[in-house]
Amino acid sequence: MTTAAFTPDTLLRLAEAGLDPARLPAHVAVIMDGNGRWAGQRGLPRVQGHMQGVQSVRRTVEECCRLGVGQLTLYCLSSENWKRPQTELDFLMALLEQYLVEERAEIMGQDIRLSVIGRRDGLSANVLREIDTSIEQSRDNTGMGLCLAINYGGRTEIIDAVRTIAARVRDGKLDLDQIDEAVLSSSLYTSGIPDPDLLIRTAGELRVSNFLLWQISYAELWVTERCWPDFDIPTLRQALHDFARRERRFGGLK
Repeated sequence: MTTAAFTPDTLLRLAEAGLDPARLPAHVAVIMDGNGRWAGQRGLPRVQGHMQGVQSVRRTVEECCRLGVGQLTLYCLSSENWKRPQTELDFLMALLEQYLVEERAEIMGQDIRLSVIGRRDGLSANVLREIDTSIEQSRDNTGMGLCLAINYGGRTEIIDAVRTIAARVRDGKLDLDQIDEAVLSSSLYTSGIPDPDLLIRTAGELRVSNFLLWQISYAELWVTERCWPDFDIPTLRQALHDFARRERRFGGLK
């Protein structure tokens, strides 16, 4: 991304934050971890952590828009999360539906393009309706892309991509020797979305948890001990500052 892509207002905000536009990640992905831990540390029900986490989502989306980040991807619900108690899952579905409805005006006002990755199986009819409505209404927006990973698993995504490619080969639409990285990338849920430059994980965990396994091959990893409900603008800016100081060689030499 070059400075020509930023508006004067965005350049001013970047300057105020001490960030170099040329060193800003074009795509930031976030593993939002620690909602339940945050609640437990305060003697609160786990659902309170999820409710507080929504505020961090709002802050992060708004700040990334303000700073001119081109794409933000948030890991909302993994395919493994279905192992949690049904009462918690029911609450998460209701909270997700509420978020989609309440944030729709903000998405349109900020010119955000919404997308969702993951399997639709298991999601409630209400959530699917609100997802489809928000995607359709924001389809022609030209601002930041906001991707929500819901019922998502990286291995599942790769399996689905392989099935898609295999079907094309079976149907005579693709030769085996034509299969390369570009073909696989275009068959993933994230087709058309650039790979993340920066992967942020909260709550101090040092693993990628089956998130964007193909796409984060060359992403810079940044971990904070803060649980997701405590993830604030200064912490986000610290991640961006640390990213700007890193030397990215992509396997080559300086």
